[in-house]
Amino acid sequence: MRVKSKSRQKEMLCEEIAMSRTGQGTSITRLHFRDFSVWREAWDLSTDEQMKLLGSPPRSTFFKWKKEGGQLSNDTVERISHLLNIYKSLRILFTEQASADTWLKRANDAPMFAGKSAIDYLMTTGSLVDLYKVRTYLDAQRGGWDE
Repeated sequence: MRVKSKSRQKEMLCEEIAMSRTGQGTSITRLHFRDFSVWREAWDLSTDEQMKLLGSPPRSTFFKWKKEGGQLSNDTVERISHLLNIYKSLRILFTEQASADTWLKRANDAPMFAGKSAIDYLMTTGSLVDLYKVRTYLDAQRGGWDE
């Protein structure tokens, strides 16, 4: 039996989430949220940072998602999609996993970050637009998007 790579598992997860969308939001299983723990742990995110990146759901909802899954809004699904793509882009850009994992918290001299780390930039507003900007910045760095 062949074991799937982490990146392939994430691609399959994104496809599964996209296919499971309903008019009422998206259901996410506990298994899916466990898979998200890979990037949460790699980036060493606090609970408050995780919640803000997911759109600031109520604490009880966030912990319910972690424990047993549940319905996600389309906004939250889009945020997760951007986060998974940020994670994937960092794995492509950096040959050393430690460099990819710490990029989010390192000061960045790119004009959009103005010397802040990407996580500080994202925590300023917590907006979906800022997640998108970080994702497209990384896409551009790897040659996958031209702004």
